[in-house]
Amino acid sequence: MQTSKSSPTNPVVLPASYTSQTPHESFPDTSNGNLTWHTLISAPQTSTQDLSAGIAVCLPATGHLCAHRHVQAELYHILHGVGQVTIDGTVYPVSAGSTVYIPPDAEHAVVNTGSEDLRWFYVFPTSAFGDVVYRFSEERA
Repeated sequence: MQTSKSSPTNPVVLPASYTSQTPHESFPDTSNGNLTWHTLISAPQTSTQDLSAGIAVCLPATGHLCAHRHVQAELYHILHGVGQVTIDGTVYPVSAGSTVYIPPDAEHAVVNTGSEDLRWFYVFPTSAFGDVVYRFSEERA
């Protein structure tokens, strides 16, 4: 049985070379974390979609993402390495293959505890990564 949709959904397939040909982002300084991320799916590429996704990397020894929150829920799937994800004060060890659900507005942080890169795939239920407003712990009043 076929269901009709009110708006068409267009597939997006990125070539394997996409991540090496497009820039990675990072914070201007390390006060909010020492990591890089690479947005793979976000508006306007997928303006009919309701997802943003990418890959983040924390290097060994210094890699971390400081405690923060945002109104969107988030998923992490650990691709490589070992680390810890802290969610609302509880520390969860993670390694390649782990999947983490972060509830909306939950305070969370990431730290690389291993000797290799900690790399994870992240997904937000929003069409544009730019819609995600990070509120770091020191900004709470």
